[in-house]
Amino acid sequence: MNGPTYPIVCRHPANDIGRDFVVGDLHGCMDALRYLLHEIGFDGARDRLFSVGDLVDRGTDSLAAIDLIDKPWFYPVLGNHEDSLISVATGAMRRQSWYGIGGAWAEAVTDDQLAALAARLAKLPLVRVVGEGERRFNVLHAEFFGNDAELDAGDFHEDVRSQILWGRGLALGHADPQQQLGLSPTYCGHTPTRAVKQIGSQIYIDTCAFAPEGRLTIVQAGTEERWSVKERWAASEGARELALP
Repeated sequence: MNGPTYPIVCRHPANDIGRDFVVGDLHGCMDALRYLLHEIGFDGARDRLFSVGDLVDRGTDSLAAIDLIDKPWFYPVLGNHEDSLISVATGAMRRQSWYGIGGAWAEAVTDDQLAALAARLAKLPLVRVVGEGERRFNVLHAEFFGNDAELDAGDFHEDVRSQILWGRGLALGHADPQQQLGLSPTYCGHTPTRAVKQIGSQIYIDTCAFAPEGRLTIVQAGTEERWSVKERWAASEGARELALP
């Protein structure tokens, strides 16, 4: 019997009662997230937080980051680090290979425990589409070339899926932004930048939260509003004592 399937592309209506935010690659930096949610006055009953993926690896609390997927206000997409965890759990990748890119936090996690985590993460879509028309924005992990209709179709060959999770051609100047004509503003991470920047239709918001001089960044979708904080600074300010919504 085949296992359950989950949507590759998830659609969400525009938020008419609150605000929509998008957070960069979290990488287990939960103190920074708690601090920023408090800073922006996030209201879990009205606001929504979309995530460009990479909840796990490299930071200090990957398990707590995975638990965010159960929050009714949190809407992540799959990142390449979640995809790597799933690959290890299914035998498609060696643990040591994953540890080399940030998965060493899971050395004490048993195979059964890892399989349970993978089952939760496998439900995440590759793409989230929010709103319609001029209010529309997209969320994905790395990059996509095509227009909104092609993104909506979700008919991604393996090379396109790989680009969505691992691609850096646009960010590194190796791809033509003209390939994104007809693509609504698309929030992404994967390629660290010192500050939020837009290339073509994509808005890069991964400011390397796990690095000593990096920051976690949250942006308010459709605006120029953005907030960033260093994980160590947030921890020193007592962020761990701040409750999540």
